[in-house]
Amino acid sequence: MEFQDYYQTLGVPRSASQAEIKKAFRKLARESHPDKHPGDKAAEGRFKAVNEANAVLSDPAKREKYDRFGRDWEAYARAGAAAGGAGAPGGAGGRDPFGPGSPFAGYAARGASGTGPGGIRYEFRTSGDSGAFSDFFRMMFGDEGAAAGEPEAFRGGAGGGSLDDILAGMGIAGAGGRGSSRGAAQDRVGQARLAPVEATAEMTLEEAFHGSSRIVELEGKRLEVTIPRGVDSGSRIRLSGKGPNGRDLVVVTRIRAHPTFTRTGADLEREVAVTLEEALLGGEIQIGTLKGRVMLKLPEGTQNGRKFRLKGQGMPHLKGDGDGDLYVRVRVVLPKDLSDEAKTAAKAFLDLAAQPNPRT
Repeated sequence: MEFQDYYQTLGVPRSASQAEIKKAFRKLARESHPDKHPGDKAAEGRFKAVNEANAVLSDPAKREKYDRFGRDWEAYARAGAAAGGAGAPGGAGGRDPFGPGSPFAGYAARGASGTGPGGIRYEFRTSGDSGAFSDFFRMMFGDEGAAAGEPEAFRGGAGGGSLDDILAGMGIAGAGGRGSSRGAAQDRVGQARLAPVEATAEMTLEEAFHGSSRIVELEGKRLEVTIPRGVDSGSRIRLSGKGPNGRDLVVVTRIRAHPTFTRTGADLEREVAVTLEEALLGGEIQIGTLKGRVMLKLPEGTQNGRKFRLKGQGMPHLKGDGDGDLYVRVRVVLPKDLSDEAKTAAKAFLDLAAQPNPRT
């Protein structure tokens, strides 16, 4: 398998942080996912390459070895473990990991692509022309991938023992007999490379307040999904292994606009109309909330546009306890179509009120 520069694959510098690597991986995985490019072998290849690069660079231990040894980092890591856990050829006491008695004896390279302590140069010999192999490639494609670039030491048959045979020779037993460790690794990588299936659940604000459920149909199977209280547009509910072929199912919620309430996080806001008398003289008015009706006391001289905070009358917090607040904005509605008598009375009142010019 041709060597790839994992940093170049993800389009990040070698100094990239884990957050930058994760962001780049997610973007590229979405762009090249086979579901978006059915039948496109080039896109499938890019998707596999992006997953392989992320599998190494997102693991601090693997990334450190990759940065130190480049294309031969996997060979150095295994060689170091076989030599005594030092993490590089030479290991404990500088012993040659490919020397007599080692499970890797006989696999030293005729050419060299990496240099270990003491000037010893190593690489794994493969049946092809490539100078190194990819463990991620091997786990992803199993035995079929071996013919394309898996070292002879990891193949069955006359050419060498299986991975479990080698592990057994090193005193490491598989979890469930022959092939179990390899199968488990393939399962883990297979799960990691499959992007989750997404479904959208459109909801009313009332459903988001009280909690709800949705029926999602996938490949003829109906699955009831519980939507917790407090979700907002863009909230993601993940159900591990519930999608097709054991993939995760992610339900993304979208809240429809409400005719009365607007929402900011867990807080709600609404407008309430009041009469001139209520604004001038004060009084109590009923306010509708998602929990029911409450009384709001208006002080005398309430100005148009004034906001009142009703604590705990907003949306439930999706994470954590308690509820947000409800902000009530007052809109004063003036009387119109006054009779001549009402106009005369209003003029007399305004003369008594002697209101100063608010624009000055």
